[in-house]
Amino acid sequence: MFAQLSVFALLAIQACTVSAFPAYQSLAGLSRDELDSIVPTLRFTPPPPPPGPLANDSSKLVHDAAHPYEPLKDGDQRGPCPALNTLASHGYLPRNGIVTPVQLVNAVQEGFNLENSFARFLVYSTFLVNGNPITNLMSIGAATPLTGPNPPAPATVAGLNTHNNCEGDTSMTRADAYFGDNHSFNETRFQTLVKFSNMFGNGKYNYTVAARLREFLVQDSIANNPQFTLVSPRLFTAFAESVFPINFFIDGRDKSGQLDLDVARSFFQNMTFPPNFHRRDGAVSNVGQDVVTDYFNFTPGYNAKGVNTFVVDPTSATLDQPCVRYTNFVNGLIKSLYPNPTGVLREALNINLQYLYEATVAAGDGCTQVFPYGH
Repeated sequence: MFAQLSVFALLAIQACTVSAFPAYQSLAGLSRDELDSIVPTLRFTPPPPPPGPLANDSSKLVHDAAHPYEPLKDGDQRGPCPALNTLASHGYLPRNGIVTPVQLVNAVQEGFNLENSFARFLVYSTFLVNGNPITNLMSIGAATPLTGPNPPAPATVAGLNTHNNCEGDTSMTRADAYFGDNHSFNETRFQTLVKFSNMFGNGKYNYTVAARLREFLVQDSIANNPQFTLVSPRLFTAFAESVFPINFFIDGRDKSGQLDLDVARSFFQNMTFPPNFHRRDGAVSNVGQDVVTDYFNFTPGYNAKGVNTFVVDPTSATLDQPCVRYTNFVNGLIKSLYPNPTGVLREALNINLQYLYEATVAAGDGCTQVFPYGH
């Protein structure tokens, strides 16, 4: 008993220092002895399988009496994703922002009608980097003890605020991490969205605006962010982010493809469905992304030596290489985070990696499965 109390005392001390360590750390970088001493103290929750598609994906009222908006309470987590913030504010996700992968898949389908394989890949790729595989919990915002005891430094379960996976440079309404706050609504960024909507969309945000704005945001970060990077996996979420508001923030009864800017602010800043909001009619993924990429054919890369020193990264998957994205993500990023997992940690990782691969199969990508920790 005293030994276990000592472990949790150490964990409590480390919780005060996690912000000093780099992103992309979960139970990573620990020796076999450290893992063997820490993992048994965590309550293992075997990850259940993800839900399938909705039985009925027609448009329906989602800002209903069963899902009223409630303001945040102290300790509630919100982060860089306006869709998840909104779902938590309306109770489609736990209102404290501490979620499981199954809850996430259910919520994005029920609240917005994300296509099932698209939802599963987004959720499990994000969870594997930012969540706690032992407790099966993740924060949609910052690191928090509510996801379970963290391992000793430098490891941390960092939540969606972790830079360069789901969140990353060139966000539409959040600043680049280099400038200090990568997760809070940024009015200056939003006013850029407004400006481009007025210039190219007659005051509405649409696919044409999305393409012009995406090009500007990338060029702006190259010119002003000395640490700019836009490579896989963030590359894929950045371009999907451009069309997401058109596909999912327009009321399902409205077939115009034109997002009202007051409605956009409701999601991006206020984290709430507009009154009487209906989800889109029919499940989709990233419809319209081809409009953006046809206009702005970006090659992944980064600023190598300060601003305006952009170089191509030949190791990154491009937008038309989903299987390279999958293989590099598993064999590169996940393997680097968890080089030698054992016991329930290895079991949890393998289960979640299986769910991730099954999402690529459902999407029709035809990728060859990889097994970083054996079959």
